[in-house]
Amino acid sequence: MPSFDRVVLIFNPNSTGEAQQRAEDLRRDLAQQSPDLAVEMLPTEHAGHATELARTVAQTGAPLVVSVSGDGGYNEVVNGVMQAGNEQAVAAVLAAGNANDHRRATQERPLAEGITRGDITRIDLLRFTSDGPDGRAVRYAHSYIGLGLTPVVAVDLEKGGKGSLREMVTVVRSFAKFRPFEIETDDAGRESFDSLVFANIAQMAKVATLAEDQGRPDDGMFEVITLRHTAKWRILATALKASTTGLGKQPSVRTYAFTTVTPLPLQVDGEVVELPAGTAVRVDIVPDALPTLL
Repeated sequence: MPSFDRVVLIFNPNSTGEAQQRAEDLRRDLAQQSPDLAVEMLPTEHAGHATELARTVAQTGAPLVVSVSGDGGYNEVVNGVMQAGNEQAVAAVLAAGNANDHRRATQERPLAEGITRGDITRIDLLRFTSDGPDGRAVRYAHSYIGLGLTPVVAVDLEKGGKGSLREMVTVVRSFAKFRPFEIETDDAGRESFDSLVFANIAQMAKVATLAEDQGRPDDGMFEVITLRHTAKWRILATALKASTTGLGKQPSVRTYAFTTVTPLPLQVDGEVVELPAGTAVRVDIVPDALPTLL
């Protein structure tokens, strides 16, 4: 039987991924499979609300907090659960968004079955710490953190809308206007990149395989996928390789630190964060940080 005292489903009622319907379907399945398990549905009302709801829920008892969402919504819930600091709180995701990389890469069984069995496991999280003009900020990522093309495309997708054809047009436009970015590291000094991704899972953007035979979210490491500034045809070739054969083995590390040279957008599990120039950034792996269901 599950070790949870209740299940709380957090969803965006205005989601394009039918989050509310998926939440209702899961509640119905749990009523049949685990009739004694209390299930509550909490709709979000604004951006960031999922973090607030998850933090409040996770502060007491032994709840399972389920984000019925894509990667961005799940990121909010994960951060809320981590902020609560309750070791008995568990987080999971029911895919209901445009980008469901985390669930796609880690799923072992249907979520309703996992809840009924109560098979809790622990995964690593990426921890992003920035020290800039506005002080220190800490945020966790379940799947990846990206700079360069990744957040630029994400910002444009939010402006231009989602959907297969619209996404293709947006990506082409973003690629055409994209310019490289610079960062400074203690080892190499100032470097110019087209893309820099820190990955806790092996897949990204539905079809791209970042790190072959790597990217386990429980190995105590994360992969660093770098694309230094180069000709645009080489960027396209790399993207094609990622979506077909995969990029092959990538460097695995426990920490990566740099300083921004100019203002930069950074993407954390699909959510974009703006970094001012001169911000000191550190990405760490936090082993076994999150109790979850896969």
